[in-house]
Amino acid sequence: MNIYEMLALIALGYVLKKLIRDERPFQWVNLFSTRILLTLFVFGNVASKDLAYLVSIRTVFVYVFLIIALSLGLSYLYAKFFVEDDAWRGALMVLSTYPNTAAMGFPVASLFLDDITPAILYSTTNSLVMIPIATFIAAHYSSGKASVKKSLIRALQFPPTAANLLALALVLIGIRLPNWFLNPVKEIGWWSIPLLLIYFGSIINLREFRLRHLAEVGLFRSVVPFFFVLLTLRRASPEIFYSVLVESAMPPAIMANVILSHYGLKAEEGIGVTVVLTLITLAFFTALKALGF
Repeated sequence: MNIYEMLALIALGYVLKKLIRDERPFQWVNLFSTRILLTLFVFGNVASKDLAYLVSIRTVFVYVFLIIALSLGLSYLYAKFFVEDDAWRGALMVLSTYPNTAAMGFPVASLFLDDITPAILYSTTNSLVMIPIATFIAAHYSSGKASVKKSLIRALQFPPTAANLLALALVLIGIRLPNWFLNPVKEIGWWSIPLLLIYFGSIINLREFRLRHLAEVGLFRSVVPFFFVLLTLRRASPEIFYSVLVESAMPPAIMANVILSHYGLKAEEGIGVTVVLTLITLAFFTALKALGF
């Protein structure tokens, strides 16, 4: 999928939402693409690998924790000294630390790579770590109470996450499923990518957009991680470098905004920032690809 097709799908989702004026069809698109198609896509890609492959990309797992620590630490220090609004402090930390590594990360990674398995593994590991962290941060900066255990269980119950863990288990114990099974699973699951782009287009909302908020989230969520990876991982193999570079610099996840909404932490402002930063990030990586980066 090239950039023009990606932009066209996002535009299609936006136009369809304006024409239909009903959120329910798009909610079904989201459920079908994430719960079923993305589950197949993740399982097929990971299960087709072996243990030696996982060992060869161990750097991917290390960078998940490095990027989380970097974005969370810097956004916390900035919020502590330069942000007076407690609600935005919490929102800024959640948005800066929880990237959209799947719905946007997978399509962008596919611009640079034919096999995005390292990006899939980065995404799943990141989600497992970030859901309890983001929930705890949001609860801490609101009147709610966080349950890290329940948040982690919720992450494990997400079908693509469960599929990834099952596939990893098969790889670790040395069970290799036949290609006649895995190839159709991957091909069918691939359709999750265009459907997720259509869904993203349908949720574009700029009613509460703030330029300062964009600059703050963009700095800690995308700019700092991008240059950190660029400076420290440039000599790695292309599949590792591009996977980590793309995934680490992705805009905030939709789930991050869901968590903000649940705890009443500037959710509308978060959506506005997420939409604009997503479009900027998409344009940026498209330009890099066009320049032969």
